[in-house]
Amino acid sequence: MPSTNKKKQKQGRDTAVQGTNDSSVVSKVSAAAQGYFEDVYLQHFVCKVARRAPLINRGYYVRCRAVDHCVKRFLQITKDCPKRQILSLGAGFDSLYFKLHADGALNRAVVFEVDFSDVTRRKAALITSNVTLRKMLDSNLPAPTGPVNISSSQYQLLGVDVREEPQVEKALGAAGLDHTSPTLILSEVVLTYMETQWSDAVISWAAKFLPQSLFLMYEQIHPSDPFGRVMQDHFKKLNSTLHALQQYPDTAAQRQRFLDKGWEQCVCLDMNDFYLGLVPEEERSRVESLEPFDEYEEWHQKCSHYFILSASRGSLTAQALLSYPAVSPLPSISPSLGPVALSVRTIPLSMEGLGMASTLMSPDHVLLTGGSSKGGRGALTSVLHRSHNGWKSVCVEPSGDLGVRLYHTGTSLPGGGVMVFGGRSSPLNPVKSLFKVTLDPCSTHTHLDSEGSDIVKLCMEQVVCTGDSPPPRWRHSATVVSHKDKDFLFVFGGKNESERVLGDGAFLSLDQNHWTEVPVEGAAPEARLSHSACSYQGGVVMFGGLDRRGVPLGDTVVLRPTESGFCWERIEVHPPPVPRYSHSAHVIGEKLIVFGGVWLHPDGVPGVVVINLATCSSMEFTLDTTSVPWPLMLHSFCSELLDPEEAEVLLIGGGGNCFSFGTHFNPQPVIVDLKPALDLNQQTSQRMN
Repeated sequence: MPSTNKKKQKQGRDTAVQGTNDSSVVSKVSAAAQGYFEDVYLQHFVCKVARRAPLINRGYYVRCRAVDHCVKRFLQITKDCPKRQILSLGAGFDSLYFKLHADGALNRAVVFEVDFSDVTRRKAALITSNVTLRKMLDSNLPAPTGPVNISSSQYQLLGVDVREEPQVEKALGAAGLDHTSPTLILSEVVLTYMETQWSDAVISWAAKFLPQSLFLMYEQIHPSDPFGRVMQDHFKKLNSTLHALQQYPDTAAQRQRFLDKGWEQCVCLDMNDFYLGLVPEEERSRVESLEPFDEYEEWHQKCSHYFILSASRGSLTAQALLSYPAVSPLPSISPSLGPVALSVRTIPLSMEGLGMASTLMSPDHVLLTGGSSKGGRGALTSVLHRSHNGWKSVCVEPSGDLGVRLYHTGTSLPGGGVMVFGGRSSPLNPVKSLFKVTLDPCSTHTHLDSEGSDIVKLCMEQVVCTGDSPPPRWRHSATVVSHKDKDFLFVFGGKNESERVLGDGAFLSLDQNHWTEVPVEGAAPEARLSHSACSYQGGVVMFGGLDRRGVPLGDTVVLRPTESGFCWERIEVHPPPVPRYSHSAHVIGEKLIVFGGVWLHPDGVPGVVVINLATCSSMEFTLDTTSVPWPLMLHSFCSELLDPEEAEVLLIGGGGNCFSFGTHFNPQPVIVDLKPALDLNQQTSQRMN
């Protein structure tokens, strides 16, 4: 009985893995239909074309682009060989043969596909019953025998379990594979579904069985960070566990894996490196203009959790399919980690959302506006209230409606109240209205409604401005600055429906509600979005963001007041902080404290970086999240400095749409204790002086 149960479990897992093929091909068809790449043959392998989200379309584009890049490279370097072969392991409903045949690229080449027999029988039935596909095979196909489902002169479809080496060798031999000819072995998210001992065995077997070969693999990495945990949970729920991740968690481990298993050379790139380093800028611009898109965080994280690998042996060793970019698009800056991790504790309060804006309206009231949650986008306004019993969400009685908006700003005003500016309802609809929100003076104390619940009254006044207003935008910054004893709202950067990144700045006079020209000297910082900007000495200190190329920035820039206006000044920080975006920041004295965000560095996720503006030094700190029972994703979140003396910061919301793995929301706010970081920074500064 135990052996019977194990057999049934194995069959169940194999069936679940086969199901990933069906989902994958539908996503590839969607990307092709939207113009990400050309493939008129994929549609014949699905019952119905379904449009996927832009993020999924981009994800499958970069996967197909990477594989296509390597396949074309293989065919080019073997163009003079008398025979060459492509062996696709776990091919599923891939259309590679039909694309290459239509392009006339299979001169002296044969494509062999191996997969579970249930998959190959279904694929064979689809091919032979489709006029378009059938005519691309030999006119007289022999009847299927044994594991051979289709046998054509340039295409062999074999139903055999990749883990069964003797059967695979026998089937390939019978189908005409020549183990001495140059061979490209393809494996797209296949081996990771096997227990690691089996996937290692396949890699070793391929090196021995095909001594003149190149191995191309596309799979997942980084299992331990928040995105990786959500990714793993997704596949576990599908009964398709990703086995290799724990033993081979990053590109360095995957590369060493192949070298240890008999391959002579190996190049392994995560998909951020591939996309930004090996896809031409013109092609990236084409792809990025196909659909409205505003999921940068999820796109970069998806790309950081997948890799493309090329290994080689024999006479093909010198002919790499992949190369490391001549000039890396990403700065090679490693975090300078402090000796302590900062503690994080959860607040027992249900509060979630992405793209919200928060503002401290009083020492004990935090205003939250806009954003999206599991209920979708909404014109949500809420208030968190702190009492001696802790934090709680109180009912809000607003006098108006801010409308649906995400990635906007809420800026605390010197005379009280909050200025809510910008945002979007969708990537094609920026919000143009500007509101001033004030707390009813009577609401600074707890009031009860008719049902006995706490209630806060808010006055929402739409602000009508004069002067030349800047273009509407979201993912910008809005900060209060002072000039000639007058206060201004300084708006910088962001994006809108027509501009991918904005680089302009604008000043709104807060006493006249007039967009005003103020002289600004010095070289303006790069255009950016999802950066941070904090009021600092009458001006602004700005950090990070995402530039026009889609690459994170790590610069620190100050807008300083002058007699005539303002002046931009760049601060050279040592060691330089790792570039990031979608973070939050606060100033405590001469220290800029940056929380979370997204970086493209391969190690871990951003925690907290303390930038000392007086000494121009920085130190990164990790976060101790052991007391947080769920993955803490610190992007698309907001934060408030509760009390500089207490050195505690409240982080609210955050998370993201984790590719096709589901959307994750941080379900509760958390508090970060900054004292250890500030104390250590102070000690370091004193030693430097």
